[in-house]
Amino acid sequence: MSEGAQKQWLLYGIFELQIINVYKDAVQQTLDIMFLPGGKEFLTSTDAVSQDSADRTIIAWDFHTAAKISNQIFHERYTCPTLTPHPKEPVFVAQTNGNYMALFSSLRPYRINKKKRYEGHKVEGFAVGCEFSPDGMLLVSGSSEGKVFFYNYCTARIICTLSGHSQACVSATFHPILPSLLASCGWDGEVKIWQ
Repeated sequence: MSEGAQKQWLLYGIFELQIINVYKDAVQQTLDIMFLPGGKEFLTSTDAVSQDSADRTIIAWDFHTAAKISNQIFHERYTCPTLTPHPKEPVFVAQTNGNYMALFSSLRPYRINKKKRYEGHKVEGFAVGCEFSPDGMLLVSGSSEGKVFFYNYCTARIICTLSGHSQACVSATFHPILPSLLASCGWDGEVKIWQ
């Protein structure tokens, strides 16, 4: 790390960080974490799916008290490796290992939208990421087949697919300033920029 970058981090106090709280539940692995708007609550996704129960797959936490608010958010027996907030609306998407993305309210009681399901791509056990476009109109996801899928946020329909990777495409992200640019990466070791 350069001396200038080190000074910048020191200004923010990054090298002096200390643990101020620990949030724990009787789960196996925590797969993702996402703060909700306002920062008073956050969600975690876990690997706590069993044959009999799917509670604790997504857990809502109170940031200040470390109390568990809810573990009854997602009731299907799939893990959710990625949680992604919508940039403009109080909703979030969970990528599931059931080969679809589920839409939820990011306001209590965090209900799933049963009318919208973003499906058509395969995940097959990979931790495939998903993301909204900066304007919130598109939802993009990688796939275990190496493709990038674009969905219309409002209709949940596939707009187009890009075949770009010889192995699983695990992430696709929009450029924060140039929304016509997209980057994708995969298990083939390649990062590709699309326009």
